Amino acid sequence: MSDLAARQAELVEALTAGKPVPAGFDGFRVEAARVALLRKRAGEVSRQWPMLAASFGERWKREFGGWAAARPTQGSLRDGWDMARDLHSRGLLHGPAAEELAEREARLRYNGNATPRPRRTPALRSAAGAVVVQFAGRVRVIRRPT
Repeated sequence: MSDLAARQAELVEALTAGKPVPAGFDGFRVEAARVALLRKRAGEVSRQWPMLAASFGERWKREFGGWAAARPTQGSLRDGWDMARDLHSRGLLHGPAAEELAEREARLRYNGNATPRPRRTPALRSAAGAVVVQFAGRVRVIRRPT
């Protein structure tokens, strides 16, 4: 790898994966660009995962930025999915956001590494007082009466 390519790779890692700012770059400007990229990324994820973003309200960009700061982007669908799974594993995903994750889990297969793919087999998930059923490509949400 050429010296220029190596320096570019270091800069990209500093901007997207929380790595140190490479020598010769203005740390303040790199940090400003990193924060701007995290905000943009949060906006893209909120379009793919509206209930997840809404569950944080005004804190969404800050919360997502904190979660994503040291994680390189995998695309907005996968970033939101990974964050939702992380929150779910810690018992911090509730209400419509938990239901949104259950719907995605029923509709698509995602192993955390590869691009999500449509499920070919029936699936059943539950979350936030609802049961999500996927059969023959159709997803139905059955909510408990309140």
